[in-house]
Amino acid sequence: MAKAFKLNYSTPTNNNQRISSNPRNRQIAQPGMNMGQDRQMQVVGGNGGNQFRQYAGQNARNPAGYNDVIGNQEEAGIQLQAEEYDLIAATADLDEIKKVNANCILMANLQQAST
Repeated sequence: MAKAFKLNYSTPTNNNQRISSNPRNRQIAQPGMNMGQDRQMQVVGGNGGNQFRQYAGQNARNPAGYNDVIGNQEEAGIQLQAEEYDLIAATADLDEIKKVNANCILMANLQQAST
């Protein structure tokens, strides 16, 4: 008993360590590893009555794939967050933005060539 008490309640070497009486729930807090700030887990129904989890959060490495996820969620009737609607609106204007950027670059090059 004393050994178990000492094991669970001894002073941790890492000041960020969280002690729990259940050894399976022990976690060590590490800077930059808090995933809960930018991701929200959604439980999605369907799939023959089974449920699966899907992360809804901005994926900066693969925005095209993230847009596909949002489109699939919208088609499946999953309620989207305001940020996701903003992203849909921004991607709809992406072609227009590319044209404007190309025109600005062209005008800057013409102006530089004329001086």
